[in-house]
Amino acid sequence: MFNTDTKPIRVLLIDDHVVMRAGLRMVIESQPGLKVVGEAAIGVAGIESAAREQPDIILLDLDPGDESRLDILPELRAAAGEARVVVLTGIRDPVEHRRAVRLGASGMVLKEQAVATLVTAIERVYAGEAWLNPALVADLLAERSRARGQDGDSDAAKIAGLTEREREIIRLVGEGLKNRQIGERLSISETTVVHHLTSIFARLGVANRLELVTYAYHHGLAKPR
Repeated sequence: MFNTDTKPIRVLLIDDHVVMRAGLRMVIESQPGLKVVGEAAIGVAGIESAAREQPDIILLDLDPGDESRLDILPELRAAAGEARVVVLTGIRDPVEHRRAVRLGASGMVLKEQAVATLVTAIERVYAGEAWLNPALVADLLAERSRARGQDGDSDAAKIAGLTEREREIIRLVGEGLKNRQIGERLSISETTVVHHLTSIFARLGVANRLELVTYAYHHGLAKPR
């Protein structure tokens, strides 16, 4: 198993269908190191469950026609603090996959993939990595490059304004460390790490951790693992 922590990875299931949630619960709880801590429908109930349970991973199940449900992602992440979102989906549209990542998803798993793939995605995302199709990562990097286009000087100025501590934190985020682990590595509190990340997000113009990692890889602030 990838998870070497003594505590199980705590998973919250978000899906509108009771039968689907029951099936996912059976799959996840059959795996050593994974534990379902709650389940809810998409919407207010899901946000309330995320706030109450504070899971490590939110598994959001979406079918074709549910694309608008992606809009709940920022609220789920805000409610659950450090929880990371894995989207399990039958939607194959790469445009929607990119939108899910921009809204905060750290992993995308297609429903046609094997159960082992879903389990591995949960473990890897929990460990701080992104679980995305390589083509999707390439698209995101190209999209960022196009969006910045003539803005190279602006990026250089933003990067030059980073403090040494902020650069250390960016490098550790790029290595997949969580806030608690970063705090331990740098001998600072987890709250201080959060404050630094808030400043880094604002300074670099990124919206979430995955965007920060993509930005850091693109500009040499961190090295891909």
